Amino acid sequence: MRIYKVGGAVRDRLLGKPVTDIDWVVVGATTEEMLAKGFRPVGADFPVFLHPKSGEEYALARTERKSGRGYGGFTFHASPEVTLEEDLIRRDLTINAMAEDDQQNLTDPYHGQRDLEARLLRHVSPAFAEDPLRVLRVARFAARYATLGFTVAPETLALMRQLSESGELEALTPERSWKEISRALMEDQPQVFLEVLRACGALKVLMPEVDALFGVPQPPAHHPEIDTGAHTLSVLQQAALHKQPLTVRWACLLHDLGKGLTPEDEWPRHIAHEFKGLKLIKAVNERFKVPKDCQELALLVGEYHTHGHRALELKPSTLLELLQSFDIYRRPQRFEEFIAACEMDARGRKGLEERSYPQADYLRGAATAARSVAVQPLLEKGFKGPELGEEIKRERLKALKAYKEATSV
Repeated sequence: MRIYKVGGAVRDRLLGKPVTDIDWVVVGATTEEMLAKGFRPVGADFPVFLHPKSGEEYALARTERKSGRGYGGFTFHASPEVTLEEDLIRRDLTINAMAEDDQQNLTDPYHGQRDLEARLLRHVSPAFAEDPLRVLRVARFAARYATLGFTVAPETLALMRQLSESGELEALTPERSWKEISRALMEDQPQVFLEVLRACGALKVLMPEVDALFGVPQPPAHHPEIDTGAHTLSVLQQAALHKQPLTVRWACLLHDLGKGLTPEDEWPRHIAHEFKGLKLIKAVNERFKVPKDCQELALLVGEYHTHGHRALELKPSTLLELLQSFDIYRRPQRFEEFIAACEMDARGRKGLEERSYPQADYLRGAATAARSVAVQPLLEKGFKGPELGEEIKRERLKALKAYKEATSV
């Protein structure tokens, strides 16, 4: 029995990055031997065990062969005869196909260290094209390591294009796709994830609504970058730069989908794109079974982001409707995330990344004014039921009028 550290832990150590999760592969062992040493089995499809003390995952060396469609369409074979090199060749990228023993002696049969130095994301073998999930994984690694200068090798991009055209991407489950998408959006350069997917034709398959934004012009007076797709990538980049949570990043990605529906003879204007985009946002949310908080914020940002930009001009009654739509009294954090998404949208314009966004503080102040209306005095005056609701609304409107007058002096 020989035990090796494999994959990301080896890669990140060689890159000088912090190592968090460690994967281990065991060569020359049987399931019975692992159980005898106190390891606990967890793998349903292939033998993976938890270490009796550390709880880390140890997998028996295995080979695999394609037996069906999609991410799960593989048959695995694990036995003491499977070599370390045979185990490593089934991995996706050369930089993930390295192993080291307890003395840090490197086993690198597919030149992962060379590709680390060349800053290349390169597939290990032609079997790469058997697993459609790898298209998303490589794009995610590109987003993670873009700041270090990594790019996708041309021959790997060609295989990703082949996978995108094969129909295999449609076999991915929503859960697996969302796991990769959500992780990619939380990387330092999430826009690179979209750029790589677009370069290999996968964006058109997975998110045609986003792909359709490229080549669609916007008014240069408001959008110096002009192209709606380029703007979307910039907004996402700003969201990462400002350390926004996943909910905000997802909303930033989808906020302008309606512009992809504008007839060409109406370009570069996009009248009512906020409402036109809602059905597209819903479709993307449903396709990937997106978590509820991400779904809700994306729809609200899609519908109301232009309200956010025009906050200083809104009538008190419109401002009240906006605040009510977000249920700011019970869900204050959601409104804060809306403000953040609007600010990222404003900053995601060429040359305007550093421009101040006074709408943010104005909206926060409006929310505070509306929340300051106390309900108890109205109850003491005898208001109840629907009448109480209407009176609360009147008092909040009065508070917002006073707020607008006070801030416009």
